[in-house]
Amino acid sequence: MHETATLARFAAEQAFTAIPADVRHLSARLLLDYIGISLGAWDEPAVQIARAVAQDLGGGDQASFLGGGRSSLVNAATVNGIASHVLDFDDSHDPTILHGTGPVMSAALAAAELVGATGPDLIAAHVVGFEVAARVALAVHPEHYDRGFHVTGTAGTMGAAAAAGRLLGLDAERLLHAISAAAAQAAGLREMFGSMTKSLHAGKAAGNGLYSALLAQRGWMSAEEGLEGRRGYWSTLSDRMDPERAVAELGQRWELRQDGLKPYSCGVVSHPTIDAVRQLRERAGIPAAEIAEIRADVHPYVLELMGKREPTVGLEGKFSIYHCAAVGYIEGTARARQFSDEIVRREDVVALRRKVVATTTEELPVSGARVQLVAMDGRTWEESVAAATGTPGNPMSDQEVLDKFLDLVGDRMDPHRARAIADQAFAMENGGDVRQFMGLATGAVGRGSAGAGAKATAG
Repeated sequence: MHETATLARFAAEQAFTAIPADVRHLSARLLLDYIGISLGAWDEPAVQIARAVAQDLGGGDQASFLGGGRSSLVNAATVNGIASHVLDFDDSHDPTILHGTGPVMSAALAAAELVGATGPDLIAAHVVGFEVAARVALAVHPEHYDRGFHVTGTAGTMGAAAAAGRLLGLDAERLLHAISAAAAQAAGLREMFGSMTKSLHAGKAAGNGLYSALLAQRGWMSAEEGLEGRRGYWSTLSDRMDPERAVAELGQRWELRQDGLKPYSCGVVSHPTIDAVRQLRERAGIPAAEIAEIRADVHPYVLELMGKREPTVGLEGKFSIYHCAAVGYIEGTARARQFSDEIVRREDVVALRRKVVATTTEELPVSGARVQLVAMDGRTWEESVAAATGTPGNPMSDQEVLDKFLDLVGDRMDPHRARAIADQAFAMENGGDVRQFMGLATGAVGRGSAGAGAKATAG
């Protein structure tokens, strides 16, 4: 018992210097990935609607929107959280399918701006916040997800509260009340996948988590067993729970090591199929019009999460294994551009999509797939993927993370500024100032500012 208190104490008291060096570096990589994804999504309708509403609501000049401008802490965290998730290009915790960095980093950056935090302060807050979110999710996985809850919106709320609360200087007791209050606001439904509301889950997790920490800072009191209580988060939102999974080896086993980055802008369970199709494209080299069938053996989660047979808009295409396989072959990739409304409706894509057959098997892991390409003349090619690109078993290199970032922000800023942001993000674990970094990221710092034109490292 007392798991809420244990997680709160960990979040408040875990020393930055006791976080392993590789975990700190993983966090710095995720910071850069988060900034790139959010800026790359800034013109998306969902982000612009949310930003307009935030401006209508008003509420102060406390924290930055990543795309420029400022608002209240909670508004900034919410809109940035939406931007971090709307492309479905963000990180994914392999054991639980939690996209933890969006809500945690969005809350952390707003709080860090408020208090004038250092780079190591931010990295530590992200690491412990991610750890809290992942462990809250592990305690009820997979039943919680299977019931229809979106774990990024639910568990992400507690992670955001932990990260923000740490930066606000809350002690273990106040962080307990912040996490417990966050548990009462945790929400997110998988029915919303393929719509704007999926990204709202990440945004509200960030905003609600930060709001809970601000309440606790002023003395707000909540239930002491908000997670493990008889009518608490775990027992209410899942048929089965194992609270021990939330605290086992806490501070020794780091869930960030089980987190993967996405090379493709769509549901993570489709990634092994896309990997396989891209490899078949290179091997077979035949035009899409000469393909008779693409047969994919996949884990059952794939059709449960990505079974949209005939998507009509880009957001739906992100949850169609059929569209993902088709664009993976025709376009040779599946980044943000491959999930526009135009490409989802394009004649050649629709034609190939209708030739994709997906069959489920329990023999394959979620990160694996077997794909067969059958040509009109009867020739066949096969490809198997054991661990998709970006997963912990097949991680992206620092250079690949940098390349993804540069591709995402290429239309928004000149290369000198982009490389300066990357340089600072990779170095954040060693020092730096969050306010200065956010000024550079948002464009509030001019192109001629310190650091502009610096050569980006790959970590």
